[in-house]
Amino acid sequence: MNDSLLKPAVLGVALRRWRLLHRVKQAHAAQLFSVAQSTISRWESGVQEMEPAERARVEQMLAARLEAAADQALARLVSDSPRAVHLVCDLSHRLLACSATRAAEFSVPLAELMGRSLWRYATPEIARKEAALDALGWRDLLMPPALEFGSGANDSAIVPIRQGLCRWTRMTLSDGTAARLVETL
Repeated sequence: MNDSLLKPAVLGVALRRWRLLHRVKQAHAAQLFSVAQSTISRWESGVQEMEPAERARVEQMLAARLEAAADQALARLVSDSPRAVHLVCDLSHRLLACSATRAAEFSVPLAELMGRSLWRYATPEIARKEAALDALGWRDLLMPPALEFGSGANDSAIVPIRQGLCRWTRMTLSDGTAARLVETL
């Protein structure tokens, strides 16, 4: 699977949400990205796709980071959890934190996966649920509910996923970016 799964509309919604949380006007965002204000408007509405370089800059800006003390505390809670859980960037699926229980399932050291997208290990069921998130209002709500679904199974030894129940909980980090807590139930 391709690591870049974000549709233009998804990235546009995330950009708008970031702008609103940070009280950044479209005109200022346009200056940040060296484009016209109308281009920001078209990106946010999903009418216009970003050029690859623009897309990379927007994705980098919107990527979840665990820089604030509260976000680092969240990462410690995930890391110290006795359950099979991990925390990923909601947009890129980059691994941000992982419990030892979950890491024990991996066939490579956790350090090799930290900061990398786990999307390539997604099952068809996970991909279908990801594709349905916009229709469910996942990115539109400030505090969307957790989603539970059957995960299916993959054949990866690196990041194995066994058939079972999965829960995603979307969390807004201190800087307004979003992370996703992934739990195996």
